[in-house]
Amino acid sequence: MVIYMLILAGLGLYDENDITLKTLKFAKKADKIYAEFYTAVLTGTTIEKIEEVLGKKIHVLSRKDVEYEGYKLIEEAKDKNIMFLTAGDPMVATTHVDLAIEAKKKGIEVLIINAPSIYSAVGITGLQLYKFGRTASIVFPEENYFPETPYNVIKENLERGLHTLCLLDIRVDEDEKRFMTANEGLKILLELENRKKEGIINEDTKAVVVARAGSLKPKLVYGKIKDLINYDFGKPLHCIIIPGKLHFMEKDALKYLCENI
Repeated sequence: MVIYMLILAGLGLYDENDITLKTLKFAKKADKIYAEFYTAVLTGTTIEKIEEVLGKKIHVLSRKDVEYEGYKLIEEAKDKNIMFLTAGDPMVATTHVDLAIEAKKKGIEVLIINAPSIYSAVGITGLQLYKFGRTASIVFPEENYFPETPYNVIKENLERGLHTLCLLDIRVDEDEKRFMTANEGLKILLELENRKKEGIINEDTKAVVVARAGSLKPKLVYGKIKDLINYDFGKPLHCIIIPGKLHFMEKDALKYLCENI
């Protein structure tokens, strides 16, 4: 009896070299391969290079394709092996979790192939992963739209002595390709303080910027926001960490593993 399935696989963080042997194995069995790159992208490679490694064509889906028409992947998986690729780990985004749930509801076998994600990669800073609280997403502000959630998350985490990972917005579609820099993210945090005035963040607040996590030469910089805000961190992707209460080993790690400015 042939069992068809929906395969959710992660591509890792940076380039085609992050692809696991397990993903390669199941890509050979896949009848069709889809991917999305609106939640995150691999900035160290191209679709063509990934296709070359996998040996198959990749059909790239937009946010609308996945969030509103994702059931088509599930329907196809009833009589085909369908692989759905994402940057990082496939189960980090709630949309992907929803796909897995809906497939299971319809009696379709679901295979999940994990891969490195930013949630594990931030360990390169030396900050202890179990001391991270809720993650905050900093998005591009728009007219009449300036979300305060990142500020509130940082406040909540700091009150508990926890670190905050701030993920930065990306816009990748047919009309634009834009990656928020750490500089932009830090400016947004200061503007949120200016609006909220609760004394949570200021120019002397210490932060860590991680650029190009997953590459062989990531950039790790630790310092006060006023010193980081005009620093050139290089190419994307960037993320920001607002440290909470530091263990003595974490202090040493930030001193020796990061560039201090």
